[in-house]
Amino acid sequence: MTTAPAHTPAAPHPPRVLQRMLSLHDFEAEARRRLPRPIFGYIAGAAEDNRSLQDNRSAFDDYGFTTRVLVDVSHRSTGVELLGHRYAAPFGLAPMGISALSTYRGDIALARAAQAAQVPAILSGTSLIPLEEVIAAAPGTWFQAYLPGDPQRITALVERAARAGFETLVLTVDIPVSANRENNVRTGFSTPLRPSLRLAWDGITHPRWLAGTFLRTLVQHGMPHFENSFATRGAPIVSRNVLRDFSARDHLNWSHLAQIRRQWQGRLIVKGVLSVADALLAREHGADGVILSNHGGRQLDGAVAPLRILADVVDAVGDWPVMVDSGFRRGSDVLKALALGARFVFVGRPFNYAAAVAGQAGVAHAIELLRQEVDRNMAMLGVNHCGELHRGQLLRRG
Repeated sequence: MTTAPAHTPAAPHPPRVLQRMLSLHDFEAEARRRLPRPIFGYIAGAAEDNRSLQDNRSAFDDYGFTTRVLVDVSHRSTGVELLGHRYAAPFGLAPMGISALSTYRGDIALARAAQAAQVPAILSGTSLIPLEEVIAAAPGTWFQAYLPGDPQRITALVERAARAGFETLVLTVDIPVSANRENNVRTGFSTPLRPSLRLAWDGITHPRWLAGTFLRTLVQHGMPHFENSFATRGAPIVSRNVLRDFSARDHLNWSHLAQIRRQWQGRLIVKGVLSVADALLAREHGADGVILSNHGGRQLDGAVAPLRILADVVDAVGDWPVMVDSGFRRGSDVLKALALGARFVFVGRPFNYAAAVAGQAGVAHAIELLRQEVDRNMAMLGVNHCGELHRGQLLRRG
């Protein structure tokens, strides 16, 4: 007698909206429709006149590809080795604050999608879900910390991350003071969030977000707090203490990085570097790599696009991991950075938009779209492995 196979539930169909999402750019327009104006403004916004934000994109236009033809690329792979791990693609998810206001349990949705796609996600220090819950849901996630203002709090936060099971700690070092994000204010976003008739109207006119993200969070988890800025729970998003908690960083210096290196036994990455001198100092202080970044144009307006200094930094540090973020939207962008010497690329806003559009399924779709672009462009370049990319495949325009 043959035993009938156990019934396996059919995989859920992806949301229909994803059929219209053909590139990372498409998620931004859809997220604008779905999110209240202040929340979208927070994600999209940058500092002052948006010069750095715009330059992050225009920097890619400075380079064109040269290609090789009649190369057998039938066995190509987008996989890369980074810091002792094998990842399925040469890009990961950059840290994005308050993602749990973009979609329900947003930090977990982002981390789980990345884990399923075998790429790293970096949990933001300004996230609204305890880091212990995120690493439990998606082991292998990296944790990004903003340094608290005193050594005791730094020690306690690093101990907490280690105790939770994180193996990679990313220190973001480009926020000695808060940026002038007047563009956020113009869209109604503030820190702390201030209840107002305008904010209420923005929520009411976006009922899907109001019920599916904000009210669902409020009912099941209470008022969101900044959970991961310190070793203890931070202030709620509507508290005046938020401003106090994110101040007093202008005295931080390289001695604090040395303190963390002595304490932290895992991989240590410094994010927010924009000069050869600082990359060399990070290496001297024991960091395992750097992420070149201008914070997506959200800090110093007019700061150089990381792509523009990438080759100089790589030349200076030699065989030491240099990663990069800020402005990446296409597979061709990723490949240009790899050709200039980057080991890896991190992408931020588009995955946040994807989460707003369709939660974890949206992030998974966005990751696969970008991976397919990388794969397709490798074939047209005549490249089988990411390690084959080099500067000779790029020509500088003009």
